[in-house]
Amino acid sequence: MASDKTPAQNAAAMDARDWLKNLAQYQTPDHGRSVFEIAITVGLFIGCWVLIWLSLGVSYWISFALTLPAAGLLVRLFLIQHDCGHGAFFKKRPVNDWVGRVIGIFTLTPYDFWKRTHAIHHAGSGNLDRRGLGDIDTITIREYGALTPFRKFLYRLYRNPIVLFVIGPTYQFFLQHRLPIGLMRRGWTPWISTMTTNLGIVAFGALGMWLAGVQEFLIIQVPVTMLATSIGVWLFYVQHQYEETLWDHDKNWSRHEAALHGSSHYDLPPVLRWFSANIGVHHVHHLCSRIPFYRLDDVLRDFPELADVGRITLMESFKCVPLTLWDEENRQLISFREFHGRAAV
Repeated sequence: MASDKTPAQNAAAMDARDWLKNLAQYQTPDHGRSVFEIAITVGLFIGCWVLIWLSLGVSYWISFALTLPAAGLLVRLFLIQHDCGHGAFFKKRPVNDWVGRVIGIFTLTPYDFWKRTHAIHHAGSGNLDRRGLGDIDTITIREYGALTPFRKFLYRLYRNPIVLFVIGPTYQFFLQHRLPIGLMRRGWTPWISTMTTNLGIVAFGALGMWLAGVQEFLIIQVPVTMLATSIGVWLFYVQHQYEETLWDHDKNWSRHEAALHGSSHYDLPPVLRWFSANIGVHHVHHLCSRIPFYRLDDVLRDFPELADVGRITLMESFKCVPLTLWDEENRQLISFREFHGRAAV
């Protein structure tokens, strides 16, 4: 008898650990493809940057229009750096690390420092007892209700879209990444990573100002980078902050279940999938982080039942913005409005 379950239900019924066996075959990177992806992304970014520079004397509207694709290409560079951090882009770890470090100069991200915090994110994503590093701060209804009025105000301020997607990313990439004070007691790696990246940024900035002019360089690079950081934080947000995500306390938490059911499939249009390097296939990425981004499409092609697991579209993703509190009883994220509506009943 044919199953009445949908493909997504069949995928959900399969133990998350079992998926690892199916996904292992996609982990091997193709060095030629990896070099091509870097070359095309860097080449298009440089070309777009030069076009913006040339258009400054013609029309600021043209320059403004070119800022968006330039920012998208910078996001793509960051996601290549991200794959290097997982050891997914090249077979040898030193190659991944040095490519990631060089890219970090342009993305304002100290690679070794970020690699450590991102590994912590993967190791504890969806675990209510291991929050606080590499995540969007999320608290439960009970925790929010126990806060003082001032702490509630601070959490609501943090969750304001302007703070979360504009001010926060600018602060994080332009300032916080320049001096990771919070991790200074965890060895020399964060310090060395940050200071060497800072030196690289200074060298890149000096070269850019010498070639394009101080004012011109800043007019181009600062808006492009600010927009790219906002896009990057938005992508990270949507991949875990959606209504049907999964959070559990440590005793009930499973890394693989949290990966499959606590990470979304952000199903973007093809052009946006290209710019975002398939990072929207985030549930598969969290299950098997060593799959290069250019092989994630192969996974969905070969296992279509995974495509509907945690799927949200571009339009649906905007509804995720108000979701701020984890409802442990109903196991879903809710908004402040829903919380206060329930409290008034």
